[in-house]
Amino acid sequence: MKRIALITALLLAVVALPLLGQPKYESDTLKSAEGNIIISFLGHGSVMFGFKSMVIYIDPVSRYADFATMPKADLILVTHEHGDHLDSAAIEGLRSDKTKILCTEACLPKVRGGSVMKNGETQTISGIKVEAVPAYNIVHMRSEGVPYHAKGAGSGYILTFGGKRIYTAGDTENIPEMSKLGTIDVAFLPMNLPYTMTPEMVAEAAKRMQPKILYPYHFGKTDTALLMNLLKDEKGIEIRIRKMQ
Repeated sequence: MKRIALITALLLAVVALPLLGQPKYESDTLKSAEGNIIISFLGHGSVMFGFKSMVIYIDPVSRYADFATMPKADLILVTHEHGDHLDSAAIEGLRSDKTKILCTEACLPKVRGGSVMKNGETQTISGIKVEAVPAYNIVHMRSEGVPYHAKGAGSGYILTFGGKRIYTAGDTENIPEMSKLGTIDVAFLPMNLPYTMTPEMVAEAAKRMQPKILYPYHFGKTDTALLMNLLKDEKGIEIRIRKMQ
């Protein structure tokens, strides 16, 4: 219990900026059957989760957050090898001798001690179920026949906290596999061109998945109002816009 209280205090501290009481990083608290889930929005594709005594990072990258001030990681997940998602220095700063790092095969040369988790694989780490799911482009190509993100090369992750399933999609389009993910309570879906999805693609994916909460992320200069308008009649989906450009 003392560790849980300490972790919670640390998480709340890093999202607060002493100056003028302004928040350093936005955060939301979600309730689960086993306690609160604290989600901190660090920027772009970088997200931090706090649950019980666990601290989990998705794609920590130094240009989006000062990881020197952050709690050490129990688990780090890397969706793919591109520099806006994989930062070896940030990972080194967050790791301890107990940190578990899961990533794709292409990430291994830059991730000391990382373990490969392939699409379709599942692990349970300290009671948290981690599912690696596909993330790739169908439409947007780097050149003819060469997608920005090839099938099988990258991953999205579904984390289950106290019965709540949270999906961070990584860099992907609205791929057919999204229809088979099952119940999704919270979805982080990328929305920037030419690398991931248009607002129309995100809306289509959300209509299929029906997450209770949708966070567009990795959205750059995309106008999030477009997505809000496309989903205005989807009463079961709450869209939350955070500083995740």
